[in-house]
Amino acid sequence: MAGYTVLFACIHNAGRSQMAAALFNALADPAKAHALSAGTRPGPAVHPEVAEVMREVDIDLSSATPRLLTDELAGRVNMLITMGCGEECPYVPGVERGDWALPDPKGRPLAEVRAIRDDIRTRVAALIEARGWREPPAGRGRESSDV
Repeated sequence: MAGYTVLFACIHNAGRSQMAAALFNALADPAKAHALSAGTRPGPAVHPEVAEVMREVDIDLSSATPRLLTDELAGRVNMLITMGCGEECPYVPGVERGDWALPDPKGRPLAEVRAIRDDIRTRVAALIEARGWREPPAGRGRESSDV
């Protein structure tokens, strides 16, 4: 895949980082940038409440599988954005790094998970806009999305 690679990382890769990567890939021009997600201690599956609120914005995470954040994976990306994994997340020289302080959505009421999703969407959209990675208008490339 061409372009810049952003890796979103949290502890279980079952909530925040999955939402961020999916929203990023729905909004960004895939020729310019794409996102991956991983966790320092991956869970068995995406949290059900996360899958539910993502379905509300037409993103299906039912087949998403949490993946282990390794030094090798982190070393293959251009940017690492952490979300609550703190010291467990690797430091990789030369990789741009950011940290988004977001609450873990696991077990929270749907209204709170929606608020976390919307916060992530706002942050992702701002990152894409700031870097010029927006998806081209409909008719030029992928179909546009309301995400």
